[in-house]
Amino acid sequence: MEGNQLFPVFIKLNELHTLVIGAGPVGLEKLMALLNNSNHARVTVLAETVIDELSVFAAGFPTVDVVQKSFEASDLEGINLVVAATNNNELNAEVKREANKRGLLVNVADKPELCDFYLGSVVQKGDLKIAISTNGKSPTIAKRLKEVLTDSLPNSLNITLKQMQILRNMLKGDFSSKVQRLNEVTEILMKPLDKEQQ
Repeated sequence: MEGNQLFPVFIKLNELHTLVIGAGPVGLEKLMALLNNSNHARVTVLAETVIDELSVFAAGFPTVDVVQKSFEASDLEGINLVVAATNNNELNAEVKREANKRGLLVNVADKPELCDFYLGSVVQKGDLKIAISTNGKSPTIAKRLKEVLTDSLPNSLNITLKQMQILRNMLKGDFSSKVQRLNEVTEILMKPLDKEQQ
């Protein structure tokens, strides 16, 4: 198939239980990505060896458990999402097989062909989140786009979002009329600034 076939979704990590297998630098990177997006995410980190940086970081989150042991298929019980972040390709493949047998989605670090989902670059301004994916082809491009968007979007955007929520809650009528009114209000966002406003 041509093109990016990924379907972007936003997952309520605070309502799920995520298992991260691996507690080295890559495991830490994945754990940080999860918790930076949902600081109430329930995460179990499982590894034979745990680096100090991961232990220190995890200690700041009461919903994170670090378990020092070898992976067993039974570790997947009660889990909703899996991230394999070990430097052992055979173990990562085993995790993928066992998780998929149970209908669980898996991200295998640095192995796009083994991933059911990717952890993309994320731009956040208050309640606005924009996820960026290059379909696993260039995390560096995604990172650069994140920097551009982060710098371009105003910090006051969250105030606008809150005001729009208040307006939306005050509107009367059916869904179609509410959408029409919100489209009218936000139409100004699509108009280029004239020279006096620049």
